[in-house]
Amino acid sequence: MTIAKFSVAALDCPDPVELAEFYQRIVGGSIKKNDDDPEWIRLEIEDSGDIGFQQVQNYQAPEWPDGSPQQAHLDFDVADLDESEALVIAVGARKAGTQPEPESWRVLLDPAGHPFCLVKA
Repeated sequence: MTIAKFSVAALDCPDPVELAEFYQRIVGGSIKKNDDDPEWIRLEIEDSGDIGFQQVQNYQAPEWPDGSPQQAHLDFDVADLDESEALVIAVGARKAGTQPEPESWRVLLDPAGHPFCLVKA
């Protein structure tokens, strides 16, 4: 028996719309705004978990791999690491300076500085 069903991974950020649009370019989905709470955006992804984006005043990006603790990260399975890396960089990602296992997975940073990984499927 399960206690709960996974619903959404939420990321703090300075601009929820900008970050939702960034991830939408990578995984598709529909951006849903909440008129009652403009600081919260949800990227609904068919056949997958959703990603939420919450605006935080005085946001500070996490440092990776050293510095402030990693708050969270997302993994995305891909068929080709090099091709996928180039594509996510083209839509606004930055490659992290430290790459522990670049033949198996790559660490990138989204526009708000959150680390995420492309993992060879």
